[in-house]
Amino acid sequence: MEDKFHLSREESILIAKKYLKESVYRSAHLEGIQVTFPQTEAILEDAMVQNVTSKDICKICDLRDAWEYLLLHLDEPLDLVFLENIHEIIAKEDLPWNYLGKIRDIVVRISGTSFMPEIPSSEEIHQSLINLLSISNATERAIETLLYLMRLQPFVDGNKRVATFACNKILIENGCGIFSVPVEYTQTFSEKLVHYYTTNESSDLKQFIYDYCIDGITFSS
Repeated sequence: MEDKFHLSREESILIAKKYLKESVYRSAHLEGIQVTFPQTEAILEDAMVQNVTSKDICKICDLRDAWEYLLLHLDEPLDLVFLENIHEIIAKEDLPWNYLGKIRDIVVRISGTSFMPEIPSSEEIHQSLINLLSISNATERAIETLLYLMRLQPFVDGNKRVATFACNKILIENGCGIFSVPVEYTQTFSEKLVHYYTTNESSDLKQFIYDYCIDGITFSS
């Protein structure tokens, strides 16, 4: 797998900030929050918005806060601490406080599939992250980390969001673009993700992500 983009750290951060609202909008749709881009933009600017629940408004603001946390912690390792801190930010509206930032110790089910991930351990996740971060190509490293965390389901809820931020941390650190699922591809992505959950066969989903879900800019020299 080749990197689609070859950006400097500064260029990556600039793009992430420029497209933060679009990234939050796409993430919200992936989570089933039915907002328009103008509504998302207004929420992130602390303006009054009609026809959006207070819970969904808070979820959108939490996604913004997680992006801010990510950009402030690019130089820190992608480890359990990072995952737990992101989870604590993005899952506040979904879970009781005692589940926030905590690796789950209960069984969870994934909608649309009979697959039930095993209860993970902190030691297993720690070692898996070490192995994943040893992948030489940064884009492949990011995608493999994304898929590992999505299928593992390390937390009770919010796992797609946590996985997305882990993926973007790797991409941005290495100047390889930004991961987000375009709204028009949400259903296709979800269908391929369910197939991956069920079969643990990732090649089709990986190619789809590479082709349609990693964006960036090619700067002229």
